[in-house]
Amino acid sequence: MSGHNKWSSIKHKKGKADEAKGKIFSRIVREIMMSAKLGGGDPSGNSRLRLAIQKAKESNMPADNIKRAIEKGTSSADAANLEEIVFEIYASYGVALLVESVTDNRNRTISNVKSYINKYNATLAAKGAVSYLFDKKGIILFEPGTSEDAVMEIAAEYNVDDVVTTEDGCVEVTMDPTEFETVKNAFIEKKMTFEEASITMIPKTAVTLDVDQAEKIMRFIDKIEEDDDVQEVYGNHEIPEDVLAKMEA
Repeated sequence: MSGHNKWSSIKHKKGKADEAKGKIFSRIVREIMMSAKLGGGDPSGNSRLRLAIQKAKESNMPADNIKRAIEKGTSSADAANLEEIVFEIYASYGVALLVESVTDNRNRTISNVKSYINKYNATLAAKGAVSYLFDKKGIILFEPGTSEDAVMEIAAEYNVDDVVTTEDGCVEVTMDPTEFETVKNAFIEKKMTFEEASITMIPKTAVTLDVDQAEKIMRFIDKIEEDDDVQEVYGNHEIPEDVLAKMEA
């Protein structure tokens, strides 16, 4: 979702994550394995693996679990069938979705995602038909009430795209993914506490949804996210604060 309701979206996702910690761990393990398979098991030379390990630590994953996942990723026996699949989907109301998955069974994952698409009257798009609607960016998000000037003072020393205060009061810093770790570490060193820091896909333009539309789209996304092979779902939809409030009431 766009920056206008990013804070509410994160709170919603955190609530779901707390209810399904085991599933979160499973997804992180797959990401660590995939990262290690593609770039090797040494995080100092594998930025994707470094980010996956950071995410694991932020989720309080035990160090032994992280070590085993790296070992599995660098073992041909464990990682041979592991692959990434990205689905590009046109949903209702002009909403476009990117679904990233890591799977050890390609046929299972494709079959599952296609069943969700059919159930919710969506369409599987050709490669590139949806991805061009998004930019890959690093985002660091500070909770409402954070001083934009304080954030800007640090961010100005680095190559960031923008620092803005969103409609719900968050301070959002965006940057090229290559700058993400440097900027994130700068805020950590300055003891500036942030609520979310990730590399994500940001829509170039957003489709604003009303209550009925948002509920239907979120049911579709929730169904996709329930799949064990799915890592992330990105959409070009925006849910206004008043609509979110009605949905949560």
